[in-house]
Amino acid sequence: MWSRKEIAISENGLTVLKRRYLAKDKQGRVTETAREMFIRVARFIAEADRNYGADDIRVEQTAAVFFDLMASLDFLPNSPTLMNAGRPLGQLSACFVLPVGDSMVEIFETNKHAALIHQSGGGTGFSFSRLRPRGSIVASTHGVASGPVSFMKVYNAATEAVKQGGTRRGANMGVLRVDHPDILEFITCKDDVNAFTNFNISVGITDELMKALAESGSYPLYNPHTDSVHLIDGREATLDAREVFNLIVDRAWRTGEPGVIFLDRMNRANPTFPYETIEATNPCGEQPLPPYDSCNLGSINLSNFVRQPLPDNYLSQQPDAGVDWDRLGITVRTAVHFLDNVIDQNNYPLEEIRKQSLSNRRIGLGVMGWADMLIKLRVPYNSDSALSLADKLMAFVQTEARKHSSELSKSRGKFPNWNKSVFAQNNLIMRNCTVTTIAPTGTLSIIAGCSSGIEPLFAVAYVRNVLDGTRMTELNHLFRQAATDKGILSDDLIEQIIRTGSLRDIDSVPDELKAVFLTASDISPEDHIRTQAAFQKHCDSSVSKTINLPKESGRDDVRRSFELAWKTGCKGVTIYRDGSRPGQVLATTQTTPESDRPEPKVDQRPEILSGFTQKIRTGYGNLYVTVNTRDNKPFELFAHIGKSGYTTMADTEAICRLVSLALRAHVPVDRIIRQLRGIGGSSPVFSGGSKVSSIPDAIAQVLQAHFGNSAESGHFSDSPGEICPECSGTMIFDSGCFTCRNCGNSNC
Repeated sequence: MWSRKEIAISENGLTVLKRRYLAKDKQGRVTETAREMFIRVARFIAEADRNYGADDIRVEQTAAVFFDLMASLDFLPNSPTLMNAGRPLGQLSACFVLPVGDSMVEIFETNKHAALIHQSGGGTGFSFSRLRPRGSIVASTHGVASGPVSFMKVYNAATEAVKQGGTRRGANMGVLRVDHPDILEFITCKDDVNAFTNFNISVGITDELMKALAESGSYPLYNPHTDSVHLIDGREATLDAREVFNLIVDRAWRTGEPGVIFLDRMNRANPTFPYETIEATNPCGEQPLPPYDSCNLGSINLSNFVRQPLPDNYLSQQPDAGVDWDRLGITVRTAVHFLDNVIDQNNYPLEEIRKQSLSNRRIGLGVMGWADMLIKLRVPYNSDSALSLADKLMAFVQTEARKHSSELSKSRGKFPNWNKSVFAQNNLIMRNCTVTTIAPTGTLSIIAGCSSGIEPLFAVAYVRNVLDGTRMTELNHLFRQAATDKGILSDDLIEQIIRTGSLRDIDSVPDELKAVFLTASDISPEDHIRTQAAFQKHCDSSVSKTINLPKESGRDDVRRSFELAWKTGCKGVTIYRDGSRPGQVLATTQTTPESDRPEPKVDQRPEILSGFTQKIRTGYGNLYVTVNTRDNKPFELFAHIGKSGYTTMADTEAICRLVSLALRAHVPVDRIIRQLRGIGGSSPVFSGGSKVSSIPDAIAQVLQAHFGNSAESGHFSDSPGEICPECSGTMIFDSGCFTCRNCGNSNC
């Protein structure tokens, strides 16, 4: 019954599967293959058909169809479904939104709920807009309220303490309405880059703010506790719209945050508004949800739907002729069936979420491999032809998904909140409240071997660090074939590409290849936004996309990007200016050849140094870490692990020698911390309220406590890359979150 066709997963994709998705025994050894994983998922999801009268034969037939859907890499569900379907945890959803009420009980009840969701592998979004502003009097205690930002710190600390099922780290979205009295504090809350490491933040922009901005006027602030205009000294509080917008622009230019979401626009497009109001989104912003709702996401790999070979009369100015629309339609309908089944098979982390999810039955079918599709069709990412195809393609996906949702409703029933939705007004019977979402696919795209989401390529070639310490060159497979066909492929060419990732300045590459093998840095911010807007036009929920700006971009470029996103109908926008985030992302290689780089200067040790010794508990015993300093900066490090055995002592000494060498060579301490922090061990313990995973992790925690984010190491824009805490690979900023192309580790 099961197709014997080979599953074409790359070596890198298999590495990701082994580290994060495939079942393991108690010793951590992988016990299933990729094929067996797809069978596990297909069988479990197909079981939902029994709820609607299917017998054993029909369920097995459905399972076989679902298996083919995934094994062909035409479609993959979101990570929790691949990880947990048919396994004890059973939590299949990627994203949730939880309400934050204005009482201590409600605040900490939601924090508890978030911890349970993170433990099960999900991400959470919160609106803190219902919390009374800082300085308000609390009647029950006669104390003073600390405000939304202070409770975000509590949520951030709780997330830090919870590891998501050992497979995904906690991720949060924090939203505050632009008319909340504490909005200025919220906009600047990530000035300290270590303050909210588990949060993305977005300002909830209102129509009122945009109107005041257009008229160069002010707008009122509202106190959620009194449900009226906020008063300061008896006067109605207002803010200048331009000043607030400029502050958002400034911080986005500096650090990439906050992003913005257009709340009123999201609610106008919400099928259950005004019965349900959307106040927040999931961590990457693509899934607006009312309180306690969830969404099950999946993505179609567009790269697999280009007709091969292209028609004889094919013209890149009319690329739709190269798309296999019939097969794409079949895949959309099968994916909708799959995702609707997920809702029934899900083991929800909270009863409130179960009830809400079954009431709306939201699904989010999206796409990945858009850049690869365009390359195969010989269409430049930033061309009018590409925008036209994006419009037509997403309209097709949306129409086919809605048609099949309507078909399912005939045999399975409409979603329970249907009579409170816009569909009831139009007499359109639907099984699902929403059907489409374009999510980030950083890890899924590695498994599928395609480009991520609707993003352009992040690099045509780059160097990948393998877990055994070797380095491998990754060259885009489509470019390899094209360069081979043109007779230009060579080791020298690959080395040139690796230096920047782009073909832009390489004379030996023909213009026709440069035109289609575009990277994120080759695309103007305006074309990034227009691409997002083209897909958003036919998307129920929202679109996860990064608007890339070059390092030299000014604040006006960020401002224009925000304004264009508003004008073109986007529901939100995430800006990333190259070099603006702590730990600069996307390093292809240094531009200076290895042979021309100066030998790093290693300072000699003075006769006398002062320092301190700190004890920290590890799974191997108490570790005593001594750090000697010069000019108040760490200069050398020693550690003693006690009676743990000679091998452990030798390994500890080796780590200390290398750390000392790096410090004496002026390597910023924060880069050393990022390399060591989170390295796992066989005996993790808790020490001083923090999880200590290993001896390297313990050393990193001591350095972090005394020297982390220090002045001499706080300038990250020149560093070669954000280091993955699990495999030391390079993280890239993609669709609103950092993702490691080596092992699939993601902060979302």
